[in-house]
Amino acid sequence: MNTPELPEYDDVGDAIREGRPLLAAKAYRIQFALNGLDFRPLGIADPIPVGRQILEAAGLEPDRGYSLFAILDTGDFEDVRLNEPFDVRGFGAERFIAFLTDRDFKFEVNDHEERWGKPTISGRILEQLAKPERDEAVFREVRGGTDVLIEPATLVDLSAPGIERFYNAKRPTAEIEIIVNTRPRTVPGPDATFEQIVELAFPGPHEPNVVFSMTYRKAASTPHAGELGAHGSVTIKQGTVFNVTRTVQS
Repeated sequence: MNTPELPEYDDVGDAIREGRPLLAAKAYRIQFALNGLDFRPLGIADPIPVGRQILEAAGLEPDRGYSLFAILDTGDFEDVRLNEPFDVRGFGAERFIAFLTDRDFKFEVNDHEERWGKPTISGRILEQLAKPERDEAVFREVRGGTDVLIEPATLVDLSAPGIERFYNAKRPTAEIEIIVNTRPRTVPGPDATFEQIVELAFPGPHEPNVVFSMTYRKAASTPHAGELGAHGSVTIKQGTVFNVTRTVQS
């Protein structure tokens, strides 16, 4: 009787998303990252590895002092010790992250405790953890002061006393300077409407027989130049130029 050959691998993430147990396979695919959140696929031979096995599969020397964490499907960071088994099937974990450090740093994202193995963390990584909506941004809470907007390039020091707290909130509207009929005007971005620009060019009420026409250039949207009609809008940037003409129909 022939014994069926085992498949090359089973993907832990696929098994989690499909709600099924791992298949018997020659290797099990997880996602691994070192000192950040840039994950790459990694094959391990055992679905219940010890931390040492995971580090060795990644080509690292476990005894150099690495800290290893599993990121659970809940978003929690679970410590994976070098010589203790970690059942990837039972914990529902496909992502593992290692840091070469002797301590980890606690912080909170949207009231959820996280741990990081470096004394600094970037805004890009915080965004990946916080998952803000399209019109939201990540903010750092400042007790007794003004909370700070965290941009992707921002680096945050986690080593200061206390626990840093981050949260999602609506992104503040940027003020953008545009030119309307040769005069600078400041408006909230990122879009400007036909009616808004008309009001800047010719403020106040108008007779029913007054008609406005408008052109623009140096816009952020595509096309960068053209005509804008009633009820239309265009995405603006610093220095977008509008020319509005007023015609009285007989």
